[in-house]
Amino acid sequence: MRVFVIAGEPSGDKLGAAMMAGLKALQGDVPFDGVGGPLMQAEGLVSRFPMDELSVMGLAEILPKYRALKARIRQMAEAIVASRPDVLITIDSPDFCLRVARLVKAVSDIPTVHYVAPTVWAWRAGRAAKMAQHIDHVLALFPFEPPYMQAAGMGCDFVGHPVVAEPVASAAAVAELAIADPVVMLLPGSRKGEVSRLADRFGEAAALIAKERPAARFVIPTTQGVYDLVQTRVGGWTVPVTVLAPGDARRAAFFKRADVALAASGTVSLELAANATPMVIAYDMAWLSRVIISRMLKVDTVTLVNLVSETRVIPEFIGAACQPEPIARAVLELLDNPGAQQAAMATTMTRLGQGGPPPGLRAAQAVVDFLKKPAVKNKQAKGK
Repeated sequence: MRVFVIAGEPSGDKLGAAMMAGLKALQGDVPFDGVGGPLMQAEGLVSRFPMDELSVMGLAEILPKYRALKARIRQMAEAIVASRPDVLITIDSPDFCLRVARLVKAVSDIPTVHYVAPTVWAWRAGRAAKMAQHIDHVLALFPFEPPYMQAAGMGCDFVGHPVVAEPVASAAAVAELAIADPVVMLLPGSRKGEVSRLADRFGEAAALIAKERPAARFVIPTTQGVYDLVQTRVGGWTVPVTVLAPGDARRAAFFKRADVALAASGTVSLELAANATPMVIAYDMAWLSRVIISRMLKVDTVTLVNLVSETRVIPEFIGAACQPEPIARAVLELLDNPGAQQAAMATTMTRLGQGGPPPGLRAAQAVVDFLKKPAVKNKQAKGK
C-alpha cells in the first residue's frame, strides 16, 4: 500500500501520525508521501515542503500568501497524479486539502479519503454535496456524522475522537499542586481574537465569583500565541489569577484538579469532559458574524458535550447572552452541585470511543477496509 497524505496544521499532524502508526501496524512497511509536520515525519513521512506554509487562518493572513498557496495546491495535485498512490488521504484543512483532491479527481480515479468531516450538522449543509464530488470516503470524529456524509454520497466511518487517547493527570500529579481551595479554570480561547473579546468578561465574572467564594483560586492555561495577550489582559483584573505558560508541566494536573471551568466554545469542552471537570461555556463574536451565524446555525447548542451526549446539561452563554452576571451565577451553581454534569461527560467519552481501540488504529483500519471494497479495487486495477 502506497499512501499520499496531506496535513496542514498541528492538529492534523497529530491525527495523521496516529493513523500512519496504525497503518504500519496493520500493513507492515508502508511508503508515505505528502506533506506533514514533525509527528508525521517521525512516522516515516518525508514532507515535500514545510507544513507551516499551510498553517494560515483568516482572510488577512491568507491573502498575502494566496498565490503561493494556489501554486502549492497545483504542485501537490500534479505530484499525486504522477506518483499514482493507492490512496490519497487529506486531513482537515479543507480550504487546501479539498482543492487538491478536486484537481486529482478531475484527471484520475485515485481513491480519496478525507479525515475530519465538515460540521454540516451545524451549518452550511451544502458543503457535503460539494465534497462528495471529489472525496470517496470520510473518517469522522463524531458518532452522529456518518449519516450526513452518506446522504451526500460518500462512504463514512466513525473512527473515534483523539481526545479519548490523551492521557490525564495522575492522582499523584494532582496532589503535588497542594491546593485545598476551590479551583476555577478560565479558558478564554486559543486565538487572539477570542481572547480579546472574552478575557475582560471572564475577568468580570471571576470578580463576581470571588465575592461569593473568596477562597477560590483562578487559573488560566494558555496556548502558543496568546500568552502575552492573556498576561496583558489579566493585569487589569481585580482578582489574582495564575497564568500557565504554554508547556507548563502543571497544565494536565490543573485540568484534573479544577472544580469547575469557564471555557470558550470549542473542542476544549471535550478535554474537560475527559477530566470529568464540570464546565460553563461562553462565547461571543463580532456583531456581523453573530447575526450571520445565528441565521445559519442548525442546532440549538454549540457545546460538543451536549451534542454527543444528547443532553443540554452544559450551560452556555453565546452571543448577546455572554455577560458576566449570568455566567458567574452558573459557575457558582456548579460549585454547589458539581455532580450535575458527570453522567453527560461520561456518556460523551464512551460515545467518542473511550475504552475501545485507539482512534489512529481505527482510522487506519477504516482506510484498509475501504480500499478492499470491490468497486475501489476495480478502479485501481483499471488505473494501473
